[in-house]
Amino acid sequence: MRTLILLLCFCASLLTAAPLKTAALLAAGEEPVRIVCIGDSITGVYYHSGGRRAYPEMLQLALHQLYPQAKLSVHNAGISGDTTTGGLKRLDRDVLSRKPHLVTIMFGMNDLVGTPVDVFKKNLREMIARCRAGGAEVLLCTQNSVVETPQRPRARLAEFTQAIRDVAKDVALPVADCFAAFESVHAADAAEWNLLLSDTIHPNMAGHKLFAETLAQAIVGKTVSLREVGPPTPVLPHIFAKLKAGQPVNVFAMPPYYEVIAPALQRLYSAAVVTVTPWPVAGQTLAQLEVSARKVRSMKPDLVLIALPAELPLKDQQQFHHDYSWVMNWSLSFGPQQWDVMVALPSAAKPVLSKEESRHEAFAQRLIKAQDLSMITRCSGDASPLLDLLSTWLAQQKP
Repeated sequence: MRTLILLLCFCASLLTAAPLKTAALLAAGEEPVRIVCIGDSITGVYYHSGGRRAYPEMLQLALHQLYPQAKLSVHNAGISGDTTTGGLKRLDRDVLSRKPHLVTIMFGMNDLVGTPVDVFKKNLREMIARCRAGGAEVLLCTQNSVVETPQRPRARLAEFTQAIRDVAKDVALPVADCFAAFESVHAADAAEWNLLLSDTIHPNMAGHKLFAETLAQAIVGKTVSLREVGPPTPVLPHIFAKLKAGQPVNVFAMPPYYEVIAPALQRLYSAAVVTVTPWPVAGQTLAQLEVSARKVRSMKPDLVLIALPAELPLKDQQQFHHDYSWVMNWSLSFGPQQWDVMVALPSAAKPVLSKEESRHEAFAQRLIKAQDLSMITRCSGDASPLLDLLSTWLAQQKP
């Protein structure tokens, strides 16, 4: 299915204009190339993509795959809740001050709630003109398609998406048509499209990879796959920095890990002071656990360890996706990651799973990867006690 997603993304990208001059600079590899991506929360680094990176950071990885010799920096200038009106106000400070060779612009998701479409188009044209006057090329980007809500009806989003295409045509700009890429997936398999989203409007990391692949193709005219790119490393930067500095740490953990996380960390740092707060799961449905996850942000822990039980039923895949994703979403800080979050697959604590539990685990694994979070797993044939398994896994993550 991932191959199908990439193929559909590639077909959508064929509608874009010829490669930008930035492509020649990347291919030459002789001078630093600066790209700035401006937009709203879908561009910025927030919970829905794991809190450590979004499509601008993935675009840098994609372009480095295509041009390993390139001297490239991609700056993320996305701010939650922003519109084209806000983008215009901060364009000099957040974008043009960096003297970019290329500026990517992705707005619309918030504009469609309160900005008249004519004002939206006028704002885009002014942003384009100012970027060009500053010596930068511009790539307009459509946003992803969404789960329809009263606030964001699909017809209204389609209207703003077409407005972006119309502006691009009027001023002779290429478009990275992410909306078309998402809709191509939707037309082929609605369930696969849903797995690109973390909530009703925000893509998860799987969606951000599709964004980055689509932008890269629009910039250089080549396809690239980010399928094998795993979570960023080190996977637990916050807690290891505190332990290394001799500072106490607070952990919020589901069973059975609340009993073993402290001794596992103390095997790595013998003097570590670890306070563990159990996260009860017994008798709770996945929907109830999603509700309990909402208290995490107010707790401000150093580490959250999610270990959803294997026996949670996977009857309604869409509802399971929603609740499981929101357990992870609420466990992360709203913006850039302020504490560490890791997820344990059921088989790590329960090596022998039933057929239904294995199905649960396989689907959960997709959701965790799409959230750009690290997983605690047990290799086939590994019969080590959970404390040893966790200690080994943590030792492998230690910077």
